[in-house]
Amino acid sequence: MNPEIRVLIVDDELDIIEFLSYNLKKEGYDVVSAQNGKEALKIAKSFDPHLIVLDIMMPEVDGIEVCDRLRTDPQFEDTLIIFLTARSESFTQVTALETGGDDFINKPIKPNVFKSRIKAILRRHPALQKNNRETINVYGDLEINTEHYKVTKNGEPINLAKKEFELLALLSSKPGKVFKRADIMNKVWGHDVIVGDRTIDVHIRKLREKIGSHYIYTLKGVGYKFDY
Repeated sequence: MNPEIRVLIVDDELDIIEFLSYNLKKEGYDVVSAQNGKEALKIAKSFDPHLIVLDIMMPEVDGIEVCDRLRTDPQFEDTLIIFLTARSESFTQVTALETGGDDFINKPIKPNVFKSRIKAILRRHPALQKNNRETINVYGDLEINTEHYKVTKNGEPINLAKKEFELLALLSSKPGKVFKRADIMNKVWGHDVIVGDRTIDVHIRKLREKIGSHYIYTLKGVGYKFDY
């Protein structure tokens, strides 16, 4: 149960609000909702949610503008924002992330996928992170042991080169988060090592060959993300 975790759902379609609220309340979250952007901004101030599930396409004040306003308020510096959108165009996704969104989910929404993504993104909230971080993380059929540099899939070990493992460990540390190419270079190869974009591409390709292509996603013009 998660009674201390507050989630605000914002969508102009009542049936979607009821559907998402039902599934999150079953998980024990404290859930409130709003049906438009203006109402969402007002509720957010008093409810102070850990996470906002925010529809993009809404009348008057759309989700992008709501996110932009929230990100200018220090109260919501750590608030996680995940967008809902029926659009699949990459420009919409890029705009959502550049405005300050942490992730996005495309409609129609599958309950199990939705709940899994919510759990994954909540791990990134500073107030909800465990003091003793586990060294073994499980993502579907993939298990990553960050202490012993070991990866298994369906119980079978996968042999990764050191940089391949470090790249996978970085991406999987925050499922759903898009890591920019410059950040990947600095965190995996360091500031003092000069590597080209091709180096990252080669390592991503090798990782996909070894662990499966459905774990690592490319967001054109931005970078890469790990999801499951």
